[in-house]
Amino acid sequence: MSASRDFQVADATLSFLEGDITKVPVDAIVNAANARLVGGGGVDGAIHRAGGPSIMRELDAIRPSIGRCQTGQAVVTGAGELPARYVVHAVGPVYRDGEQGEPDLLASCYRVSMQLAAEKGARTITFPSISTGVYGYPMAAAAEIAVGTVSAELSAPECPIERVAFVLFGAEAFGVHVRAAEQLLG
Repeated sequence: MSASRDFQVADATLSFLEGDITKVPVDAIVNAANARLVGGGGVDGAIHRAGGPSIMRELDAIRPSIGRCQTGQAVVTGAGELPARYVVHAVGPVYRDGEQGEPDLLASCYRVSMQLAAEKGARTITFPSISTGVYGYPMAAAAEIAVGTVSAELSAPECPIERVAFVLFGAEAFGVHVRAAEQLLG
């Protein structure tokens, strides 16, 4: 990891790392998945390549019972060869104009992912910047939603999560997310 920054939120740590999300040891890694849960490019492709074929086999078993994963929702699989126990596959919104429910759907991705990870006993979670790649969500707006939602979840008295790390690809994404945290968390 080439850059990092930590913030305290209630009894938890909120971290920002610049680097490769597939290399960070945690209980649960969140994947920016597509609704068909069939793998793809960007973070999704990197997670599937690093985790190996067992992740897709689990998704193949899940798909018949749910069809598509709805935007704002997520499913959980094992982590295969990743340095994690679970992968939470969250489906973010495709950005149109910000007036089609995108902010609520993006916030739901983060909330649902934390809840599902906590149900599996996870205490540490990594997130990518969901929906900011090919889905086109403006990075600054997405970072504000991501940091605000995760901070609110960590502040809940019953939250068992001890550490959330946003693992960001590139100095620009890292800077945008750290600035959002500075504005929201002081």
